[in-house]
Amino acid sequence: MRTTKSRSHKHFRLTAAKIRRAQKVLGAGTETEAIERALDLVISEHERNRLAAEANERFVKSGIAAKDVYGTLER
Repeated sequence: MRTTKSRSHKHFRLTAAKIRRAQKVLGAGTETEAIERALDLVISEHERNRLAAEANERFVKSGIAAKDVYGTLER
């Protein structure tokens, strides 16, 4: 994950229970750390989804024919 040198001070209205739950799930020591980790996860998930979509697009455009050798798709 990329770390930034500058931080900005923001104010949000967030559900305390969600922050505590995220803190526990992510193993974060502070609320700020939990939010940082959650944002990092969202960003990395978006990148994985983008790369998967690009790979799928290349596969579809390649013209490769996929065979249903088990006959499960033609029902």
